[in-house]
Amino acid sequence: MSFDSTQFKKLERAGYNRLGARYLAASAARQSIADTLLAAAGLEPGQRLLDLASGPGLLAQEARKTLGSDGLAVASDISEGQLACCPDLLRVAADGEALPFAARSFQRVLCGLGLMFFPDEQAALREMRRVLTPDGRLALSVWGAASEVPLVETALACMRRVLPPPKVVRPSIFRFGDADELARRLASADFSGIEIRPFRFAVNFRDAAGYWQGFLDLAGGAAESLSRLPADKQQELAGAVGEELAPHAVAGGYRLTSTILVATAGPV
Repeated sequence: MSFDSTQFKKLERAGYNRLGARYLAASAARQSIADTLLAAAGLEPGQRLLDLASGPGLLAQEARKTLGSDGLAVASDISEGQLACCPDLLRVAADGEALPFAARSFQRVLCGLGLMFFPDEQAALREMRRVLTPDGRLALSVWGAASEVPLVETALACMRRVLPPPKVVRPSIFRFGDADELARRLASADFSGIEIRPFRFAVNFRDAAGYWQGFLDLAGGAAESLSRLPADKQQELAGAVGEELAPHAVAGGYRLTSTILVATAGPV
């Protein structure tokens, strides 16, 4: 069976709608990632900003503190359920590969850990460039290489060990984890002045159950797929992940140190 981008988007949307406020609560553990991306964006008072693939709008909420009353922050996501978590923000439910905004509408576009969820990332990047002003800036983050992101790869490795191979292969969320490859994709979408820096962060979990629930609370489409498994298979996965977690054991639980890449660029 070939990859169906429409079905993929439906699954991601259903997954993030299902997660709702749990995603918002779980994301607190990644505050340092948000802070790093906002710092890279170089925000200034009075700017117009689009937070793309915004989830519950955490980046847009933080950005408003700098943009001030003369600025504008818009949260956009494919998941209406996620946007419902930020009712005090301007919100637009939209597909990031076909944005409903006029050209040159924003001086800043943020996309935190979202690019890898667009089946056609070039279409998404072209849309980001289109809505940016000529002097605007894109700031985005992506997961690093799989070997450098145990926060996610630990769960995926357990799934590969316990479950049969999927009938349809999903785009890898680590496919932009090489800085040179990410730079090439940005350049192909007519971005220039590209700068990419790694950022490492750590998340602690008290036990394997806490890690597994944390993964499910952030995993979107993957969590949606897992929710459709028989209950006994779901329980097997939750119990089996301890094997993959073993290398990350520390006193009092587990500590997983992972890497993201933070990229900034402007329109050519």
